[in-house]
Amino acid sequence: MPEAYVYITLPGAVAAVTAGRFEHTVSRNGVAVGRFVYGRRYRERQDAVEIDPVELRLGRAGFETVRLNGVFGALRDAGPDYWGRRVIEKHAGLARLGELDYLLYAPDDRAGALGFGLGVDPPALVRAFNRTWDLEKLQSLADALLADEPPQDAAQVEELLLLGTSMGGARPKVVVEHEDALWLAKFNRPDDRWNMARVEHATLELARRCGLQVAVSQIAAVGGRDVLLVKRFDRERVEGGYSRARMVSALTLLETDETPDGRARWSYILLAETLRRISERPREDAHELFRRMTFNALVSNIDDHPRNHAAFAPALGWRLSPAYDLTPTPAVAEERRDLAMACGRQGRLANAANLLSECRRFLLTPEEASAIVDEMERIVGQEWYAVARGCGISEGDCETIRRAYVYPGFRH
Repeated sequence: MPEAYVYITLPGAVAAVTAGRFEHTVSRNGVAVGRFVYGRRYRERQDAVEIDPVELRLGRAGFETVRLNGVFGALRDAGPDYWGRRVIEKHAGLARLGELDYLLYAPDDRAGALGFGLGVDPPALVRAFNRTWDLEKLQSLADALLADEPPQDAAQVEELLLLGTSMGGARPKVVVEHEDALWLAKFNRPDDRWNMARVEHATLELARRCGLQVAVSQIAAVGGRDVLLVKRFDRERVEGGYSRARMVSALTLLETDETPDGRARWSYILLAETLRRISERPREDAHELFRRMTFNALVSNIDDHPRNHAAFAPALGWRLSPAYDLTPTPAVAEERRDLAMACGRQGRLANAANLLSECRRFLLTPEEASAIVDEMERIVGQEWYAVARGCGISEGDCETIRRAYVYPGFRH
C-alpha cells in the first residue's frame, strides 16, 4: 500500500518530528482514497498541534477522504503547485506519477510546517538555500523548462527540481535566502503581456495603502530582467535555522475542491464564517477579509480563487494570512466583472452593492462596510497610477492595465 510518513515542525522549533502516516490507494472502480493516522507518540506529546483546524484535528486518531483525488487538503497545500508539478513530471524520471510521488518529490521549501518521507523518523535537517546571486542561472533553467527543452545532465535535473516550490500558482518561481530571510522569487515569462513582476509588486503596495495586511515584496534586477521577491510569512529566522508556521489554503478551510460541485463552496462569506470559528482574532480577520474582497473587486483581480487565500499559525493559534498573489486583469467587459469566489447575494458579481449585501457576515454594520468601500474606492481610483509609476511600471504597461481599476460597472 503506497504510504508516507508526515512530519511537522512544531511552533518555535527548527527540526521536524513525526506526526503520523498517510496512505493513498485507488480502488478497483478508480476512486482514490486517502487515510491519515496521527501517531500515538505524537498525540501523547504535550506540545502536539493539529495539522489543520478543520479536517485533521487532534481529537481523533484516524481520518479518511476521497476529495482532492484522495489527498487531505492540508497535505495537498504542502505539496507542489501547478508549476512544481510540471517540474516533477518532466524531471523525476518516473513513468507514472501518483499523488504520493508529488508529495515525496517536492523540495523541502514547501509552504507551511509539513514534510513527507518514507522513513518513520524525519531526515536530518539540511540548511541549504538558493541565494539571490543564483537567480540568473535559475531564471535560465525556468525559461528552458517553459520552452520544453530537456535537461542537459543529471546535475541540471537536481537544479530544476529546486524550482518546484509549493508556494501558490502557475508562474515560474524558486525560494531564495536574501537579507537574512526566505523569499519567493517569481520570474517573468517570455509571453507576459506586461511586466508581471513590477505589476504584482505595485498591486501589493496599493493594497497596503488600502489598509490590507500584505506580504512584503521588492524587485530584483537579474540579467537585465525583473524578478519579484515576496518575503515568506510562514518562515522566521531563529537561532539554528528557520521556524515554520503551519499554513492551509482557503480550499482546505472550506472543505471543498476544484470540481464544478466543489466550486459552489467557493465563497468569501463561507470563508469569513469559517475564520470566525477557527481564528484567534475572528473580528479582525473578518474585517480584513472584507477589505481583501473589496480590493480584488476594485482592481479586477479575478484570480482570487481559494488557493490564493490562506490561514497560518506562527504559534498555537490560527489567523488569516497576509494577502499574496494580487494581480489586476484588464478585462474587456465594462459593465460586469466577476470574482472567482462568491462575494454577496448576487454570487460572484464584483460590484459595490453585492459586496455590501452580506456585510454583517463579516461582523460589519452597513455603515461601517460602506465607509470601507468608499475609502478603498477613492484610494484605488486616485493612487493606482502613482503607485504603479513609483514601482517602476512603464507608461505603456500602465496604459495596458488601466482598465482593471475601478471599472465603470463597480457602482452599477
